[in-house]
Amino acid sequence: MDRKDEIREFLMSRRAKISPEQAGIPNYGELRRVPGLRREEVAQLAGVSTDYYTRLERGSLRGVSDSVLEAVASALQLDDAERTHLMDLARTANSPSRVESRKAPRRPTQQRVRPGVLRLLDGMTGVVAIVQNGRSDVLAANLLGRALYSEVFDSPASSGPDTPGRLPNQARYLFLDPRAADLYPDWRAIAATTVAMLRLETGRNPHDRALNELVGELTTRSGLFAALWAGHDVRIHTTGTKRFHHPVAGDLSLQFETLHLPGDEGQTLFTFTAEPGSASENALAFLASWAAPPADTTTKPETSTRKDSTTQ
Repeated sequence: MDRKDEIREFLMSRRAKISPEQAGIPNYGELRRVPGLRREEVAQLAGVSTDYYTRLERGSLRGVSDSVLEAVASALQLDDAERTHLMDLARTANSPSRVESRKAPRRPTQQRVRPGVLRLLDGMTGVVAIVQNGRSDVLAANLLGRALYSEVFDSPASSGPDTPGRLPNQARYLFLDPRAADLYPDWRAIAATTVAMLRLETGRNPHDRALNELVGELTTRSGLFAALWAGHDVRIHTTGTKRFHHPVAGDLSLQFETLHLPGDEGQTLFTFTAEPGSASENALAFLASWAAPPADTTTKPETSTRKDSTTQ
């Protein structure tokens, strides 16, 4: 999608979500021809002229100050993720596209998980731990992580039968493998969150060819993905609870934390733990024993952290 189209549709979609009542604008029962606020109402709330806001909504963010963007974000009642996305769109709009595209690689730079992080994963024996990038590629996982996400690692849909060596991808698995609806009892909510996270990533890295190819592939192959993508929702995923129906361990309800790795831009460590004394803790312990190597192994087994530590 053209960058101006991206900006226009994002601002229009946010404007349509805010009612006059939510914005504190009196409604005298008049018939409104547009959902949500009118452009002139957003302009008034942001303290800019209608012509100026109209130019912004047409995708012209070049040279717009942070103070104006903050005013527009406040007028549209954007949350933290939406504010971040608007700022990212403005940042890339203010970068000369030709120069930026020349600097951008045709393929993303190879992304390696550092040995220290791999050792950290291997040492987290009672915790599910995986490392992902912004495209939802799984870069590395400890033994328990590979066991919990065994279907993602083994799914032809997540890596593609025609692309040997491509890393397993959570988004491809969610939308292209029918087993995903069984693994995730809250599949639709997780699907919506995944799309919102990918949308946020496209704002940060609009010239990531692999990301654009992923979005294009899923848009053409999944009607649900296409519908969610058209909503322009964005989300920052930090902590919460995720439910699984694992084919071996059964039902699990796990608390997750996301930790961005400061020394490895674009890499995020996801950890999953069970409430002490819960049925999920017992199920996780069973999964760990199921995934454990044979007791008579004389050498340390090569875990997935040794295998899945690069992107292409």
